[in-house]
Amino acid sequence: MSEINYVSKEGMENMHKELHELKYIQRPFISKQIADARDKGDLSENAEYHAAKEDQGLLETKIAQLQDIISKSRIIDETKLDTSKVMMLSKVKVKNLKTKQEMIYMMVAEKEADFKLGKISFKSPIGLGLMGKKVGEIAEISAPSGIVKFEVIHISL
Repeated sequence: MSEINYVSKEGMENMHKELHELKYIQRPFISKQIADARDKGDLSENAEYHAAKEDQGLLETKIAQLQDIISKSRIIDETKLDTSKVMMLSKVKVKNLKTKQEMIYMMVAEKEADFKLGKISFKSPIGLGLMGKKVGEIAEISAPSGIVKFEVIHISL
């Protein structure tokens, strides 16, 4: 059985925008490159043609993968989320117990993760450590430098 991917409404919209870009902008562009290269003559020695065909293959693979991800994705109903524990789409404020630094992370699907924006995958080491924790609980996360302890300070949507 295939794995269901839970995403935010914004995440689903972004995937559809990316798919539209790939299918209706990049695909015709590559097709034009192939046609232009084909017009230049002998295909056996035409590097432009072979490069464009390779690009086409990579693009079609990317389109197929994105369509597969979208078909397995479900939008999470934010009105039914519980803020008593960390779960998908939770915004969780944590304190690193060693450095005393506080950070806010939003738990998202892998496709939506963007560390610069504070969006981390619930499947990442930090995400896995925080999932299911309640305010006041300590998450122990394995990092290359050793175990890092985060205290959950606040959970919101």
